[in-house]
Amino acid sequence: SFCRLGVAPAPLFFLGTRQRGVSVAMEPPPEKKQKTEEAAAEEPKTADAEMKSAEGETAEDAKMEEPPKVPEPPKELEEDEKPCSKPKIKDPVAFLTPDTTLNVLPSVNSNILMCMKDGGIQHFHAGARASVGVSKGRYFFEAKVVEFLHSGDAAVQGTHRKPRPDNFLRIGVSTAGSTLVLGATEDNVCFDTDGSVVHNKARVPGGTKIYREAVMGVLVNLDKDSPNYQTLSLFKDGKRASQPQPLPDYLKGKTLYPHVSYKNATVHVNFGSTPMAPLPFTCRMVQDATKADVEVSTHKAPDDGKYDAVFPVSLPDEGSFDWLDLFLEKNPTYTELSDRMVLDWAEKSGLWRPKGSNSCNDKPDMHFQVPELDDSSVRRAVYSIAPLQARNYVVMEVKSNLIEDERKEILNRFSTGTFKKTALVTMGEPTADFKKRTTELVLKQKQEASDKTFELQQLEAQRKKLMEKKVKEMENMRKALEKAKKKAEKHAEKEANKKAAEENKSAEASAKAAAKAAAEPAAEGEKMEEEEKEEKE
Repeated sequence: SFCRLGVAPAPLFFLGTRQRGVSVAMEPPPEKKQKTEEAAAEEPKTADAEMKSAEGETAEDAKMEEPPKVPEPPKELEEDEKPCSKPKIKDPVAFLTPDTTLNVLPSVNSNILMCMKDGGIQHFHAGARASVGVSKGRYFFEAKVVEFLHSGDAAVQGTHRKPRPDNFLRIGVSTAGSTLVLGATEDNVCFDTDGSVVHNKARVPGGTKIYREAVMGVLVNLDKDSPNYQTLSLFKDGKRASQPQPLPDYLKGKTLYPHVSYKNATVHVNFGSTPMAPLPFTCRMVQDATKADVEVSTHKAPDDGKYDAVFPVSLPDEGSFDWLDLFLEKNPTYTELSDRMVLDWAEKSGLWRPKGSNSCNDKPDMHFQVPELDDSSVRRAVYSIAPLQARNYVVMEVKSNLIEDERKEILNRFSTGTFKKTALVTMGEPTADFKKRTTELVLKQKQEASDKTFELQQLEAQRKKLMEKKVKEMENMRKALEKAKKKAEKHAEKEANKKAAEENKSAEASAKAAAKAAAEPAAEGEKMEEEEKEEKE
């Protein structure tokens, strides 16, 4: 219970009391009763007026705060596919082993791709290119994230850092024989699950974010009769998720192969003949492609069932890796195994390395500030998975291939009957094509150095020109300030002379007035004297 106290002109009254949950109001003073009743009668009117005003303001605010109308999406220009009776491809669209990165683990009976997670290789992007490429026409393929995996790396104290993002999926197209990491070079383009379009390490907004279990579909339009000719379009669960994206100039006119790249994920890829998420229009899948519209890649197994494992034997700093580049150009089906390959793969996967690190090709300094990469764990993972895959290898270990114990250790990894091990000695008089390539590389290096020197000279000339221009501007500004100062001084002198002349003139006028004023009484006195004199006479 409580009581309320107040003040009034009459003796003190209790304004109200509450006992046992009941509130009782006391009678107000008689002289205040009439005013209180009048105020109570006016309160409903005031409340009604305020309510109407508030309702009017609310209606006006609601009218003013109406959200802008969402613009209608552009009209869909893709049309239903016309019936086609031309011969179609018969072989299933698949991922051939040479067209996948070493950390890709494909399933046996379907296009489900997994990845390795051991020894730091989980930080590298996995990539797989399909065996059928589109050269004309309009075709569709899909990919779906079955699961996103965690790298399992806890936060590391000190200077170590965890690569980001932890997992993702990219889906797009690439040219034959190009790098298997999507988005890293100019010979591919893709859509990322973060909603961007990635090409040659540059990303621009162009899609929508894709989450787990969503079906990502890419429409490759190379139909000359279509308004969306030479474009890629992203679809999410059968609905358009991006406007048609023009192909980069480098990819126009080339055969484009479906390609996926992912990290710490399990991906299901569908090439047809039926889409997992139907589109608003009918479109043929890659598996249903016409023979004349596509190119099919093949990977023929060796007749004896044994793949090559080539071990080059060379001297350090004698053009070993120049020879390797020439060898890989002539034999694109071979996969390089070396620390240089690991470093290149890491950089294409977006792993950061400080500048100024050792650039030795044979044993480069990693220094990625990731424990599994800096302690060579990833190298052990690469040599563990490589002998299990059916592909040709060139093992470029300059130092290890010269030292017996280290050479035996690597050879024992390829001791199964799947590989034919060959030592290839690259010493002595170089071949004509190697000399030609070396000359081209030397000329290229000289040209690059000359271009760099020329650019520096151009920049220095521009710098000098800007400095001269700045000095000239400052000199002009100084002259302008001096001119303005002299003008101001001249104007001030003129004003001072004018003021002095006016003061002199005023002083002269005052002196004349004073003289005149002093002369008037004297003249008046003389006149009075003359008048008095005349009166006396």
